[in-house]
Amino acid sequence: MIQPFRLHPATALLCLALPLVALGACSNTGASPASEAALASPTLPGQEIATRLCSGCHAIGRTDESPHPDALPFRKISIRYPVRNLEEALGEGIFVGHPDMPPFQLEPDDIDELLDYIESIQDPA
Repeated sequence: MIQPFRLHPATALLCLALPLVALGACSNTGASPASEAALASPTLPGQEIATRLCSGCHAIGRTDESPHPDALPFRKISIRYPVRNLEEALGEGIFVGHPDMPPFQLEPDDIDELLDYIESIQDPA
């Protein structure tokens, strides 16, 4: 009786994965250099919070424009006041900003992460 040929499970997985890796390396997704750079850079925890809660109105990056005309870009906050001045308002529930800003309240760890992120993108004075 002929014994069936068997591969070690790790070898079998490698044999399945290599063609997929090769296809991915050779494919052209049409992504722009800017989007490729964004995908390559890790998202900071504070950036994720800003994206989820704030990006509907505010510019949250170094160069983007605010979708809402009355929403201050995050990179310009320190022009008006120290970024850390927002700490108490974010913890108690921020109700000011542009007139139609929705109220929200953050946990202490989220406040620190968001403010760390905002401080990291400030325009030079």
